[in-house]
This record gives sequence, C-alpha cells and structure tokens, in this order.
Amino acid sequence: MIDREGNQKWGRMDMKLLTFVDELTGKYHLGVLTASGVLDISEDFETLQDVMANKEKAEALIEFYLEDEHIELKSIDDIKLGPVVPNPEKIICIGVNYKRHAEEMKIDIPELPIIFSKFNNALTAHNSTIKIPSDTYMIDYEGELAIIIGKEGRNIPRDEAMDYVFGYANANDVSDRSAQFATSQWLAGKSYDGFCPIGPYIATLGEIGEPHKLRIKTYVNDELRQDSNTNDMVFKSRGLVSYISKYMTLKPGDIILTGTPEGVASGYKTADKPWIKDGDTVTVEIESLGRLTNRFEKE
Repeated sequence: MIDREGNQKWGRMDMKLLTFVDELTGKYHLGVLTASGVLDISEDFETLQDVMANKEKAEALIEFYLEDEHIELKSIDDIKLGPVVPNPEKIICIGVNYKRHAEEMKIDIPELPIIFSKFNNALTAHNSTIKIPSDTYMIDYEGELAIIIGKEGRNIPRDEAMDYVFGYANANDVSDRSAQFATSQWLAGKSYDGFCPIGPYIATLGEIGEPHKLRIKTYVNDELRQDSNTNDMVFKSRGLVSYISKYMTLKPGDIILTGTPEGVASGYKTADKPWIKDGDTVTVEIESLGRLTNRFEKE
C-alpha cells in the first residue's frame, strides 16, 4: 500500500491497530495508526476480530482511505486508548519463560511451559491508572511480549503456528506477590482489576515476523529495571502456540503473555525490594512495539 506521501507503508497485513474511546458514546472504536495519525475504521469493522476475518477487505479499505486527502486522522495524543483487544476469550500467561529470570528467582528452567491465566477484568490500556490494593504492598512489574491470535486453531503443528498469529503488543503482567505465592496457584495475585495493561497498539505479523530478536525494557519512574531480549525466551512463539493449542482451542483475539525477563522487583537481592508504590509510573518498551505506560495509585 502507498500512503498519502507516496511512501510504501503496508505489506500483507502490515499495520498497527489500536482501540480508542469515542468521546460521545464512550464505546470503543477501532483505529489504524499511520505516520500521519489514527484512521478510524469502526464504520467498516466493529471489532478487531472482524479485521482478522476480513484481512483483504481491511487492507483494501485502508489503502482507499489513505489515498483520500480529505480523510480525517486523529492525533494519538488526543484520544483515550483502550486495551488493544477489549474482548479476548482467553488471556493465557506463561511463567518463568526467560532463562535469566529463572536464574534470578533460583528456579529450575521449566521442561514444559508453565501456563496460568488472567481474566478480562484485568485488562486496561496505555496511559490508564492502575489501583494498588489497600491490603498489600508487594506489587511487581513484569514487562512482557504479548502474542495476539488471529484465527481459530486446535492441535496446531509447530511449523504452522505462525499462520495463527495476528500480531504482537507490549503488556505488563502486574502481580501482587503476597497473594501470588500465598498458595501453589498464582491466579489470585494476577487478576486484580487493571493488572493486565496492554498496548498502545498491535503490530501485525507482517511488521514484526517472528519476534525473537527484540529488545525488551521496563522502567519504573524512568529508572531502567528490566533490559533483556526476547531471544532469551525458553519457549518461543511457535512452540507456545502449538503447545497451548493441545489443551484448548485458540480463538481470534486470544492473548498469550509470553513471560518476563530478569529484573523484576521480587528478584532483587536486597531486604527492601523496589516494589511498585503509590504514584509510581511503569513503562514497558519493546523494540518496534512502542511504549506502554501506566501510573499506579493506592486504593
């Protein structure tokens, strides 16, 4: 595709997609992030899953709109973003999936992926405020690469797994460590409201390819805490998609959080660990995926 400046912009499903809140209705709209602004495509596609099901139509319409010099584009700085997938059927998380993170936590590298989940109540967006529960202080950050599934599949062969990936986004698997490790099950500490910010946009597979050479960083109040590369993952994208699909049918819009690298607060070898505090700002930055920023406030 060619943008209005005459530059080649889109290959096959080569774009950045986001959701934003309509000022009048409060409903989510679907947008495409371009170099010149955000193109609202919600009149043609109600949900992200609609785009996934009609890829060729989406590409043709976006190309058509961008050739129109009079089309209105919104500034991303002037809109309120939503979670990049507001309505996933499943949020599937992978634990201890970076070698150096396993080492800092003194945990054996897993022989198989460790699977747990979050729920949709945990979803929130770039620039949103996340509430710290009043009865805990052990709130940790976990910058992660999120895989967004693009089509339905079960028992997916490893060599076909990328055909089921729509794209990628930044995510933060926010965790209350006191609740997480109170029992052998991690769910309680992972599923508070707002504990799964994701965004600011999805970069489609055409933009990223297989994402295992991407620098991943997390900042707390501009202090660099995590600085790694997705090539340190124990289980890569193909293997994760294939493995998870053995146990459940993956659906368009499902989110897979692929694990966090070293540098989490709970991994610090100090008595006073640098937990997230009231007023802190956390930013997850992954190469080619922008920056996901959230402020934390005490309930």
